[in-house]
Amino acid sequence: MNFISFMTIIMKNKTMDQLKKKFVEKALPRVADFKKLMTEHAGTEIGTVTIGSVLSGMKGTVSLLTDTSKLDPEEGIRFRGYSIPELRKMLPKANPEGEPLPEGLFYLMMIGELPSDEDVAGISRNWAERSNLPDYVYKVLDAMPLDSRPMVQFSTAILSMASDSKFLHAYMEGTGKQDYWDSTYEDIMDLIARLPRIAAYIYRRMYHDNKQIEPDKSLDWAANLAHMMGYDTLEVFRLMRLYMFLHADHEGGNVSAHTSHLVGSALSNPYYSYAAGMTGLAGPLHGFANQEVIRWVLAMQKEIGYSCDDKVKIRDYVIRQINEGKVIPGYGHAVLRKTDPRFTAQFEFGKKYLPGDALFRTVECLFEVVPEVLGSVQKIKNPWPNVDAGSGVLLLHYGIKEFEFYTCLFGVSRSLGVLAQLLWDRAYGMPIERPTSHPLEWFKEQAGM
Repeated sequence: MNFISFMTIIMKNKTMDQLKKKFVEKALPRVADFKKLMTEHAGTEIGTVTIGSVLSGMKGTVSLLTDTSKLDPEEGIRFRGYSIPELRKMLPKANPEGEPLPEGLFYLMMIGELPSDEDVAGISRNWAERSNLPDYVYKVLDAMPLDSRPMVQFSTAILSMASDSKFLHAYMEGTGKQDYWDSTYEDIMDLIARLPRIAAYIYRRMYHDNKQIEPDKSLDWAANLAHMMGYDTLEVFRLMRLYMFLHADHEGGNVSAHTSHLVGSALSNPYYSYAAGMTGLAGPLHGFANQEVIRWVLAMQKEIGYSCDDKVKIRDYVIRQINEGKVIPGYGHAVLRKTDPRFTAQFEFGKKYLPGDALFRTVECLFEVVPEVLGSVQKIKNPWPNVDAGSGVLLLHYGIKEFEFYTCLFGVSRSLGVLAQLLWDRAYGMPIERPTSHPLEWFKEQAGM
């Protein structure tokens, strides 16, 4: 990609939206750096791959380029260098005492700069204008069995829109590789804009007798999702903004992000790429986890009661679970070595808005008891709560009690990160991902077995 290519796009499209113009300005020098690394420094070693790193799922092995965020073992996830506590203060809000607007985080991941209020308002308007779903998407969803799992419906609806992909049409018309980013941008903006409508339609169809609620385009992206689901209070709007903000990205190696990148590297259009990532998100070891936390907490309450006055009961219950070979859901993390800042943000929200909620009080008690037990009994490196330890309790408090739907909310949020990553992949001209593999015998030979 070169300067002439970027400027040609601008001259052809004088009505280009502000976010796209800003992306062009930021992408040009970064693409030049990318090309230089590829041509002049390709032989530079950046780490050692061991048998353990391969056989343990490549944990910690540097193998991806992701600009949007980075997981710091001590500070938690950083978006373009900013921590979650910093961004909760610095990103634009709908009201001063509320939570950051996810549009602002998307801008930051795309551009690498903190947005202004007008930048965020512009994205909200842009997504509102793009949010109408084609009629056939509703027909596809209505044709599915009502008891189809929410993530099955969610992924299917996304795939159904692939025929409208502007990238696919541009590719078939012979657009040059240096211009792939342009039609990809249009696709990801359309897709992100439509996701709240899809998720809310599935929710109302499954749990509220298909009594649909029309969108309110005066609302921001996250608040409109809550509205279409049937939750029109300021607290739920704030919770949904927080939820969408906290779950948006987790660097490039998690399953949903990596899968979207991998499928996208084959030049599959953004609808294919994102739908593939969502099938990974639906797995029990990824986006399914907060459902398991809720079920686990409810099972514990059923056995030992709601009262947390006697923390010995909780400690004994946790130890018994460990001795039975069960994990304590919502605790531990593959990378973090402290309490997940995403949990802390939700915990602070709960203390502010849910002080008398018995279920949230249980989460508080678990926070006081579980890390000590895991640290002393199992001696694990990270006994602290992760993002899933509290998210489901907050949703349940406000009446969003359909646990199996929680992953769809996670999916709507995760679009912000993985699709911003996909656009940068297109801008850089990333090649198809194709690592080498070997049979077990090869690894045995390397180990001298």
